[in-house]
Amino acid sequence: MSGAKRLAAEKAIDYIEDGMIVGVGTGSTVAYFIDALGRIKDRIGGAVSSSEQSTARLKQHGIEVLDLNATAPLHLYVDGADECDPHKRLIKGGGAALTREKIIAEASTKFVCIIDPAKRVDVLGRFPLPVEVIPMARSLVARKILAMTGGQPAWREGVVTDNGNWVLDIHGLRIVDPVAMEQAINQIPGVVSVGLFARRPADVVIVGGEPPILL
Repeated sequence: MSGAKRLAAEKAIDYIEDGMIVGVGTGSTVAYFIDALGRIKDRIGGAVSSSEQSTARLKQHGIEVLDLNATAPLHLYVDGADECDPHKRLIKGGGAALTREKIIAEASTKFVCIIDPAKRVDVLGRFPLPVEVIPMARSLVARKILAMTGGQPAWREGVVTDNGNWVLDIHGLRIVDPVAMEQAINQIPGVVSVGLFARRPADVVIVGGEPPILL
């Protein structure tokens, strides 16, 4: 699928406008986007990064990385996804950067999601749903989510987010109402964020080798 990922990433360059500060996500498809962005770095005003991993790659290309607090609302955010349904609602967080990704998506006028064809699903949930949690609340949150959804929480041991927190992956879900589930999980004390991007879905989905899916 590397060819499809590269095609999707390079197509996203079409959404860049001169002088733009670009929100940049995390993951293998985004890595191709960062490489493509490096070739036009003189056209942009810098980038806001969702992870230390992406920050390092951006800096390798000589792209200035800016603090979101120091920028105006962003015009464009480009990121990948672990799953995408027909309504452009997503599961994200396989790379444990879901909270910062969600913040930048919220701050952006246009969210362009770049994926390979394998990430498309009819109903979200085949990919385990990531939930970032405060470490002391891990077991509490796991019990609440089990009771609420019937999904099976698993602690992603050895993984610490860039925010210093832990990740639970919820297996066995079939998410027919992603907006409601996103809201419900976010209300559990100890949850930092859930990897459902449903209340604020993607605006454009680029599937490698296929025409973009627009609003």
